[in-house]
Amino acid sequence: MLTNIIDRIKLPFRKEKELYLSLYQIIGILPHNLSYYQTALLHKSVAHRNAKGKPVNNERLEFLGDAILDAIVGDIVYEHFPGKREGFLTNTRSKIVQRETLNHLAKELGINDLILSNGHSSSHNSYLGGNAFEALVGALYLDHGYNACMKFMKKQILGEMINIDKVAYKEVNFKSKLIEWGQKNKVKLEFNLLQHAKDKEGSPTFDFQVVIEGIASGQGHGYSKKESQQEAAKITLQRLRREPQFIEEVFNAKSNRTKMEEEPVLDVPDTKQNMNFMVGTEMKEEKCENPIHEEVFIDGSSESSIPAAKETAVDEAKADDHKLTEFETAADDDREAIIAAAEAKAFG
Repeated sequence: MLTNIIDRIKLPFRKEKELYLSLYQIIGILPHNLSYYQTALLHKSVAHRNAKGKPVNNERLEFLGDAILDAIVGDIVYEHFPGKREGFLTNTRSKIVQRETLNHLAKELGINDLILSNGHSSSHNSYLGGNAFEALVGALYLDHGYNACMKFMKKQILGEMINIDKVAYKEVNFKSKLIEWGQKNKVKLEFNLLQHAKDKEGSPTFDFQVVIEGIASGQGHGYSKKESQQEAAKITLQRLRREPQFIEEVFNAKSNRTKMEEEPVLDVPDTKQNMNFMVGTEMKEEKCENPIHEEVFIDGSSESSIPAAKETAVDEAKADDHKLTEFETAADDDREAIIAAAEAKAFG
């Protein structure tokens, strides 16, 4: 208490009077050691090194503030919702300390205007403000202790800026909500990556699109896969709620898909045995008339040239038979001559 009074007395004579007043409006108490807060507002893009050569920026205070916020918000949620189960309490705490919420708080409190950076990181929806918010909590903890952080969160944040009851029962995980809806309605749902690129500052960007039953729906852009998918899911849910034609189109597509999947196959296989292996089946197959299509053979001939080929084969077979008969006759004459010569020699 005495320290706060002394700080008030010294305020008009302080060199950084404007910064003191700005911080007082944000945290509700005058800083005692201003260097903590100056470090909390120093982004790594403009960080410098101390006498020992170590970088000076707000990353360490951000780490500390993140842990303090988890403990304080967990304490507040636990006391505010007696009897609620662990899952509900964890989900509520996560909604309050999530990066998007902290980004919004930093903007509304004016923290973004106090951050020292090179300006590049503020060109898109980054986590610059949220990180600085956590770092300020870390600075407040080092400067005034745990109770001051608790008072700041209860009075400035949850007392004036965030309705804890509305946050607790508000669904913010749009992707999870959309997937749950798809499972209940047995709808085929996909998240397709459209593009993975980088912006002008080199930060990675992602573009995802929700596809329901083959129908392209909400498309999201973000600096992480989660952020992009959340935006795509949110837009899709909005369309499903506000556009009756769209949801009708989705269920028509689902009906067509399930109809094709469940349609019976009427062409039942025949149980009659294939008798092509029996002798004489080849002749029966030759008697088949009006072939469905002309079959092209390897040598380039077609089915229409088969009769001519058959006649040629028959003529060649007859010629071969004639040659065979002449050969057999000559063989018989030679055999008789040999026998006669043997008999003459034996009985001569």
